[in-house]
Amino acid sequence: MNFDYIIVGAGAAGCVLAERLTANGRNRVLVLEAGGTDRRFYIQMPLGYGKTFYDPKVNWGYWAEADAGLAGQRDYWPRGKVLGGSSSINAMVYVRGDASDFEDWKAAGNVGWGWEDVLPAFKELEDYESGADVYRGAGGPLYVSANLNDHHWLCGPFEKAAQEAGLAFNPDFNGATQEGVGNYQLTVKNGRRNSAARAFLRPAMKRRNLQVIIHAQATRVVMAGGKAIGVEYQRHGQTHIAHAACEVILCGGAVNSPQLLQLSGIGPGSHLQSLGIPVLAANENVGRNLQDHLGINYTYRMTVPTMNSELRPWWGKLRVGLHYLLLRRGPLSISINQGGGFFRTNPSRTRANMQLYFQAFSTLVPKEGERPLLSPDPFYGASIGLSNCRPTSRGEIMITGNDPLAKPRIVANAFSTDHDVQEMLEAVKFIRKIAAQPAFAQYVAEELRPGPAVNSDEDIIADFRKRSGTVYHPSCTCRMGTDAKSGVVDAQLRLHGVQNLRVVDASSFPSIISGNLNAPTMMLAWKAAKMILAS
Repeated sequence: MNFDYIIVGAGAAGCVLAERLTANGRNRVLVLEAGGTDRRFYIQMPLGYGKTFYDPKVNWGYWAEADAGLAGQRDYWPRGKVLGGSSSINAMVYVRGDASDFEDWKAAGNVGWGWEDVLPAFKELEDYESGADVYRGAGGPLYVSANLNDHHWLCGPFEKAAQEAGLAFNPDFNGATQEGVGNYQLTVKNGRRNSAARAFLRPAMKRRNLQVIIHAQATRVVMAGGKAIGVEYQRHGQTHIAHAACEVILCGGAVNSPQLLQLSGIGPGSHLQSLGIPVLAANENVGRNLQDHLGINYTYRMTVPTMNSELRPWWGKLRVGLHYLLLRRGPLSISINQGGGFFRTNPSRTRANMQLYFQAFSTLVPKEGERPLLSPDPFYGASIGLSNCRPTSRGEIMITGNDPLAKPRIVANAFSTDHDVQEMLEAVKFIRKIAAQPAFAQYVAEELRPGPAVNSDEDIIADFRKRSGTVYHPSCTCRMGTDAKSGVVDAQLRLHGVQNLRVVDASSFPSIISGNLNAPTMMLAWKAAKMILAS
């Protein structure tokens, strides 16, 4: 098979690239996706991501190594293995990131990635429900809901309490400033998940010049004379090779892109040699510099009904199910993360360093093999959660052999710096400050997790080490840098030392973004498509 471009991975970035590169009708594009179709009920129903959380049919289901920073526990890492990638199984929160994040990218030497450079791409790709302005776009392929309907009424008291605790109200985290509290925008359209597959790939699949092959596991990039010329992949037990006349573009994400590069002989030389893999291009950064956001919830027993009472009993499930099926409305039609915001853990910080999440919902009672979003606790419960915006801890992702079907070794190194521990300590104390404000406290019966007995700094730190975990934002494992000593790809997302090969996904972020990664990943791919077409 011969194509102009081969895209490996139909996640958020791969879907955007497929649409953009085929729009002119001239380029022959192949997309290889290891997973299957996204036409599944629990993918399309927004709150169905509780069902897909552990489902191996749509989820890679990775586990990180035991982590001293998490009290020796192994952390579960769900990643989308389906058309749309993780945008088909995520919580649908749409956050671009703070303007200063992109200024950091630019300051690190990545020309063309400052805030003024990326803002036009954000505006072009979106169709924001509340309309266009100097910061927002309308008429683009991606509909973004302003979350004006169906959010739980307790979002109001939470947001009022956060303001009583010192935060400003912010009607648009993707507008003039990120800091403050308000409702999250969501990638939901007409009560259905608006994944990258739905917004970009599905329309593009109507074009003759795009071919999408599902259940196609890429096993290596085919190289010749320092140039990428194709991709080897397995499908239904058979090995195939597809050839690319122009470029191979990896869009596998922060886990799969470095994994495929290493399997192809591109990565840390001594590590690859120890596994018997010939080194075609040595680069110590492939798989390293892993950054991720860590989060924790504080959970409360409430005195008023929450979403628990809507979703726990059989009659509640029946009622909300019928409401959704008939009208595409109600709690099944949006994310569980409906309110939240960004704040500074102390006044000395120059920008927000923590993200808040409010859920009128709780899941303390575990359910084996399922994230119990559709079967919450049998009492009125609510949670206030947070995650760090710019962690300083660094991990790595490395293959453990030359078997392309073996899962790589994920070492997160959570809370491995004093900076990350101290800011999380400050942050969880602020959760309690919010919960103690009159607007919210009037509805609280008691703090269930961690509970009032956990009060000293030592006990609070021990608690968040035991209860924290990834909020599913791994990035930077193939990061942008000015040369092979500082990164894996250049500012055009081209691999240092290898021709006709790019990495376009969250792994190529120079540093992690403040907030959820779906939006900036789509922006990255939108800009990358222009670079590719221009070259």
